[in-house]
Amino acid sequence: MSVFLRRSSGAVLAYAIVTQGALADVTAQQVWDDWQTYLTQMGYTVTAEQSTSGDVTTITNMTVVATVPDADGSFKMTMPQMTLTETGDGTVSIDLPESFPMTVSGEEEGEVFSVDIEYYHTGLEMVVSGDPDDMTYDYSAPTLGLKLGGLQVDDETVPDDIVAMDLKMTDLTGSSQMKTGETRALDQKMTAAGLTYDLAFNDPEGSDDGKINGTLNQLNFEGTSVIPEDFDGSDPQTFFKGGFSFSGLFTYASGQTSIAGTSEGQAFSMGSESEGGRFGVSIDEQRLAYDVEQNSAKMAVTTADLPFPIEIAMANAGLKFEFPVHQSEEVQPFGFAINLTDFTMSDVLWSIFDPAGTLPRDPATIALDTTGTAKVLTNIFDPASVEALETSGEAPGELHSLKINELLVSLVGAKLTGDGDFTFDNSNASELDGLPTPSGVANLQLVGANALIDKLISMGLVQENQAVGARMMMGMMAVPGEEPDTLNSKIEFTEDGQILANGQRIK
Repeated sequence: MSVFLRRSSGAVLAYAIVTQGALADVTAQQVWDDWQTYLTQMGYTVTAEQSTSGDVTTITNMTVVATVPDADGSFKMTMPQMTLTETGDGTVSIDLPESFPMTVSGEEEGEVFSVDIEYYHTGLEMVVSGDPDDMTYDYSAPTLGLKLGGLQVDDETVPDDIVAMDLKMTDLTGSSQMKTGETRALDQKMTAAGLTYDLAFNDPEGSDDGKINGTLNQLNFEGTSVIPEDFDGSDPQTFFKGGFSFSGLFTYASGQTSIAGTSEGQAFSMGSESEGGRFGVSIDEQRLAYDVEQNSAKMAVTTADLPFPIEIAMANAGLKFEFPVHQSEEVQPFGFAINLTDFTMSDVLWSIFDPAGTLPRDPATIALDTTGTAKVLTNIFDPASVEALETSGEAPGELHSLKINELLVSLVGAKLTGDGDFTFDNSNASELDGLPTPSGVANLQLVGANALIDKLISMGLVQENQAVGARMMMGMMAVPGEEPDTLNSKIEFTEDGQILANGQRIK
């Protein structure tokens, strides 16, 4: 997976350059010179032919090539012609061809492959203004996209009807401001009316096939980057040292996806939709953070094995984490949160295991929010260090503290809530079979557990003797609360390795 991502990064970078105008200046020559400097800094080799006539500088036969350092792979972009025109009002207009090829090639699992990707646009306009140290790109295009141009495996061309891909944005507008000095600082804004994606696959050796079609509406992106002068884009480790940083947020107002195909001779289909979402990412030499969210999502799946569709929905689903990446003896903060809010499924699906409607069918919610501190003891971006861990068996880091800010599990009439705060002694790993010894307290409350057990017994899903064991365990770990069918529990881990439940020692 990491090799694939790094091979793909070249295509993504080239796509960003041509859509957002990575570099420019007040004269055509300065634009071209700085473009070459930037691409070289990012780990690419650039070759081209240049000619100037009046206010127009023409770049022909431009190639941009990058190799993957630890794999037999490469990325190549070929642009037949690009013109940079000095408009006479202190700005520079950049004209790109309506289409040009990009190629990702390499070898994986003994097979040599080559993937041709075509960049295309209609009516792309790009104008640069400002001064040499502070430039702004303004751009717009009715259509801009990428599509699969061809695929070769072991020198054999894969027919066009075997695999296809088309990714397209419409009504694209945006601006990019570049400030240069000791570092390159880039501020970007982009909007698009829509993004469509179409993928298709047919198994040449069987009957399996599939199609994926989807749209995202009212796209918006804002991001900032800081690139140090000595940045080396060919070395992945430089993304996490030397002052490099990136922070970006992508949002959309609504989305739809449709999947249909055949697997092992059986037809299947799936449709999903949502009322917007976001994808945020931040990278610097200290941390890596993601923030992903989707709102009002619905999904329906139909298979040949079931005579009815499987339908589910949720009001909100999200994932957020922030992890330290810098190898250090210093303790560093981290965070992790996940939520699945108001999850529901169709009555038809409920009836498979609860035809009598015994269980409450209220929306279910699962949420967890944690923060803590840890040490990162290994350079996780150095392949040699990671390989050494696999042979030595040593841990890549140490957990020093963990705080559970929120725990919520609410489903089928029962609800578990809680919080907790713990520290960990990494010098004592004998108490818990090699894990650091925790100390701290967790406070838990369980509501509706006995009523749920009674319902499961009546449904035949739980036997009486199993229910007795479960109730005995709850009696040992919890005490009755003030409200009916409520259990409270205070679980305490002491520094000497004891575990107490409501003051009673259980270990």
